[in-house]
Amino acid sequence: MTGWRAFMQPHRLFLMALFGGLILWCALSLRWDWLPEYAPLALEGLWRTIWILVVTTVLGFALAVPLGLAQAVGPWYLSAPAKAFCTVIRGTPLLLQIWLLYYGLGSLFPQFPWIRGSELWPYLRQAWPYAVLALTLSYAGYEGEVMRGAFASVNKGQLEAARAFGMPRLTMFRRIWLPQAIRNVLPTLGGETILQLKATPLVATITVIEIYSVSSRVRSDTFIVYEPLLLLALVYMIIAGIIAFAFKKVEDRVPDRPRRG
Repeated sequence: MTGWRAFMQPHRLFLMALFGGLILWCALSLRWDWLPEYAPLALEGLWRTIWILVVTTVLGFALAVPLGLAQAVGPWYLSAPAKAFCTVIRGTPLLLQIWLLYYGLGSLFPQFPWIRGSELWPYLRQAWPYAVLALTLSYAGYEGEVMRGAFASVNKGQLEAARAFGMPRLTMFRRIWLPQAIRNVLPTLGGETILQLKATPLVATITVIEIYSVSSRVRSDTFIVYEPLLLLALVYMIIAGIIAFAFKKVEDRVPDRPRRG
């Protein structure tokens, strides 16, 4: 009952009424006759956006873990390249990285006959592998620095106790170090995943069809500007809300301390 009363506070009701009125005005006053024609393409673009987001965040985080570990405890010949990679990625615009990969590697590969004759050539001719690679490296560069701090923040006494009991390094990393590091950065990971979502429209600059490129096509075909952009903003807000909700649920379920036993 307390939660329901907190939700029904006057300012919340006012914001809900304002938002509902805005949606009703948009539905009744703006043009939506273009939507049935472009709905299949919009669904395809939405699926491509979600697919790119999931693949690049998963692969990027998998790469960020060794990058963070190398910077936190690795020898200089591992920590220095990892630090340089994160510095370059964080210091250059993502759009520049996408263009360098697509127009750089994409223009070099055709010069090698053994690449053109390989089974990978049908994929390397397309734009989406370069978009996925660029977004993956970008996410890994930012999260690699985050994971460096996360690994360094884990209580060293627990690691020393595990070594004293003879626990293998891999087991200690898997059961003690990595879970606590991830628990420490869950809020940051949620925010970075939302930022990754908002970075996906950049892949439209290399002809990858996703939800933003669909709105651009509607605008160029019909000269209708505001309606596609408003619908696009609503789609991004819904996806971002789902991401934030999912990470909040994970944070609530993950214990603050490692389990015993």
